[in-house]
Amino acid sequence: MVKNYFVTTPIYYVNDRPHIGHAYTSVACDVLARFMRLDGYQVKFLTGTDEHGQKVEKSAIAAGLSAGEFTTKLSQNFRDLTGSLALSNDDFIRTTEPRHIKAAQALWQRLLERGEIYLGSYAGWYSVRDESFYAESELRADGKAPTGADVEWLEEPSYFFRLSNWQDRLLEFYESHPDFIAPRSGRNEILAWVKSGLTDLSVSRTSFTWGIAVPNDPAHVVYVWFDALINYITACGFPDEQSPDWQFWPADLHMVGKDIIRFHAVIWPAMLMAAGLPTPKRVFAHGWWTNEGQKISKSLGNVIDPLVEIESYGLDSFRYFLLREVSFGNDADYSKTQLEIRINTDLANGLGNLAQRVLSMIQKNCEGRVPVAGELQPVDQELLAAAAGLVEQLRPMMAEQAFQRALEQVWLVVTAANRYVDDMAPWSLRKTDLARMATVLFVLAEVLRYLGLVIQPFMPGAGARLLDQLTVANEGRDFSDESWNRVLESGRLLPAPVGLFPRVGGV
Repeated sequence: MVKNYFVTTPIYYVNDRPHIGHAYTSVACDVLARFMRLDGYQVKFLTGTDEHGQKVEKSAIAAGLSAGEFTTKLSQNFRDLTGSLALSNDDFIRTTEPRHIKAAQALWQRLLERGEIYLGSYAGWYSVRDESFYAESELRADGKAPTGADVEWLEEPSYFFRLSNWQDRLLEFYESHPDFIAPRSGRNEILAWVKSGLTDLSVSRTSFTWGIAVPNDPAHVVYVWFDALINYITACGFPDEQSPDWQFWPADLHMVGKDIIRFHAVIWPAMLMAAGLPTPKRVFAHGWWTNEGQKISKSLGNVIDPLVEIESYGLDSFRYFLLREVSFGNDADYSKTQLEIRINTDLANGLGNLAQRVLSMIQKNCEGRVPVAGELQPVDQELLAAAAGLVEQLRPMMAEQAFQRALEQVWLVVTAANRYVDDMAPWSLRKTDLARMATVLFVLAEVLRYLGLVIQPFMPGAGARLLDQLTVANEGRDFSDESWNRVLESGRLLPAPVGLFPRVGGV
């Protein structure tokens, strides 16, 4: 039976160009999607853009465009990013699409019929920048939102979602599903917030028009966050629960930034419970990036453009650094010096040097063909076992989104293989024991095959190039037992080796 896996990025708000935060979330989700596909899962990987709200309407007017023209233009930037990052997403959703409008209105109607939505009036503080309502107690001493955004007093008719009804049931849900929110810091934040008391949520607006019309009451548009969250079930075919895509719901993982964890870990499961729909299995809130130790902001002019970084350092290196540099879930610093050290040390001198040394020696000393292995010694078996055990070790780490630990595990094998080369000294064996040299080089070629397989999700370009140089067939590149255990064919002609990772900078 084929197992399903559904992973989502948040849908990105179309009020600016993509930056490193967007790239970080997207690459993390892509690594999971690729890993799970290679591991035999039927994967759905969703990303897209969030296009409604007062902020978008105001920005469109300032740009001299209609809201539709403005969102189409900016949404394309995020669609282009999927190609620049080599994302393997199966779907790209826009909240302005007819399928989403239909789904949002259908969920609204279901909640209304269940008595979970009611008409009232809203009076309170609202931030246009954050598209968020704030209680008086949440405002800073200077009267601004917790995010530093300006707030304004708002009074208007509004529909409300009975979020307060779900406080106890949410706490019960968190208790019975301890892995629902990760990392632990995010879980602790949510538990404290929900325990402090939930109030009903204003879910419609009447002071602007750029949004999804409330069914049977077109004076109201659906609050942008209420509308945006529904995208995840839109992509699974809702409201048609007989759709082939509905098999992917509930989502296995919603990946989000820590600034939007409350929407995903409180409001969204409450909406689904109220509608009688399954809740997602896990929400992971990752940390934020600084730039050379400074907070990233447009006012400081230090926003990191992923396209510039890819152009400078290469896509594989950029993807590797994002997930290798820090424990996923913690904040991280984008340092050019540290990036170049990672590229030169881990990639060029580590895996790249290993592949170049081994494949060049095979080219030079074995007529460019996969060597014939003789009897394996314990040292050979130990290295092969370490490489052969990688997928089994990585599975639980990927399930926990522990990308850094997974890459550390892979690089333990890279380091062990480089040490094995030095210890075995095949260049010396060439003069004294050709059979032993061939065995050593065969062991190393096999280790490279395992490494090529497991780096594919992280660095799809480098993984493919390494496997190409080992002439591993396309059908032998997944993690099935048949592929994983498919030993290289002795005597097979290999192409001339090509470097995987050029050194960069002056580090």
